[in-house]
Amino acid sequence: MSKQEVNDKMILGLKKQIEDKKKALKASERFSPTTNCSIELDGSRYNINVLGKEQIVSLLVKLNSYLLSAKDLGLHNEFTISGFSLADWMGDLNSRLMIVNRRAEEDKLRGLENKLHNLLSVDTKIELEINDIVSQLK
Repeated sequence: MSKQEVNDKMILGLKKQIEDKKKALKASERFSPTTNCSIELDGSRYNINVLGKEQIVSLLVKLNSYLLSAKDLGLHNEFTISGFSLADWMGDLNSRLMIVNRRAEEDKLRGLENKLHNLLSVDTKIELEINDIVSQLK
């Protein structure tokens, strides 16, 4: 077996691992919020659907501090923000954070996959394209 064939075999194995990771990420794709996704804190309104990772983490920390305070005061069942409980907001923010993290991971995997594809020999690329065409014609 030539060095290129060994490399191609290794690259195809790595591409398979990336594909498996991408499938695992797809399994947790849906965001079903409990809240209306529009929270008002300290005079500012935030739309959970458009927040970045840092903003989500910041809101989670702030809401957790509110939750700890409300528990200390025995008011955690009565305390709401923008009409929803702290648990509902924190649940939605955690779900949204998982989606943001998943998208970043998908982007990383896509980049790795492209790098690996570029490293394949021409013969292996042609073989993969032919196999793809055959599978589409079935």
